[in-house]
Amino acid sequence: MESILKVGIVQHSCGNNRKENIQKSIEGIKSCADQGAQIVVLQELHTGIYFCQVEDTEMFDLAFPIPGEDTQIFSQAAKENQVVLVTSLFEKRAAGLYHNTSVVFEKDGSIAGKYRKMHIPDDPAYYEKFYFTPGDIGFEPIQTSVGKLGVLVCWDQWFPEAARLMALSGAELLIYPTAIGWESTDEQAEKFRQHSAWETIQRGHAVANGLPVIVVNRVGHEPDWSGVTNGIYFWGQSFVAGPQGEILYCAPEDKSVSVVVDIDMVRSEQVRRIWPFLRDRRIENYGDLVKRYRD
Repeated sequence: MESILKVGIVQHSCGNNRKENIQKSIEGIKSCADQGAQIVVLQELHTGIYFCQVEDTEMFDLAFPIPGEDTQIFSQAAKENQVVLVTSLFEKRAAGLYHNTSVVFEKDGSIAGKYRKMHIPDDPAYYEKFYFTPGDIGFEPIQTSVGKLGVLVCWDQWFPEAARLMALSGAELLIYPTAIGWESTDEQAEKFRQHSAWETIQRGHAVANGLPVIVVNRVGHEPDWSGVTNGIYFWGQSFVAGPQGEILYCAPEDKSVSVVVDIDMVRSEQVRRIWPFLRDRRIENYGDLVKRYRD
């Protein structure tokens, strides 16, 4: 791996027009490649609206098999732009069996690997358990020409166990495609708390594991077509953090961006030498972590 890795992030809004959403992603990939990106990361479910605001069986029609139509499109984009590409797709595995799946493509367009989202939320306006079966691939990094990628998806970001298991399996980067925002009735103080918690915990994964973290969020308002709520304002603010949690780049909360950020990959080794958290783990005393609760 080269010392400096050029990472492209593509943050954009999404609407009901699937072709327009895909075009935004592809244009973002090309823009990053033109800026010298070696790897490009897209946001969660970037081909469509965030359909999980409502439980609606018609939304399952947005899913495609893997490999299938979506993977063909983004395979071609990776190949044409000569980048490693991290996507986030709605996977139809079988009738009634669907996943939220990140597919990683090599520079030649081949599929390097995939990760199926493991932690599935079920909150107001985020009814993902209705749509997604929890992943069954586990927390396995994906080997690519730019390094070993620890790809996780959105709700996974709240769980330190997921990041740690990726790190223990040799991940050199932690990557989170995500879709998160504010409901319109949230007060300003609550908005601040939510965003601060989201950024803090992911920066914490960087610190705890001595690894860079790449987080790519969507942006813009998406209405609730059922009319129950006023929809979600996705807060953007995609960011890249270094292995001590330092912010290397943060996107705006209200604009689409396609930018390239330099990550010094040598620093992880340097940081882990001065903060040897993996060395000092007391693994003989952690058995109860596999329990639901210590009564």
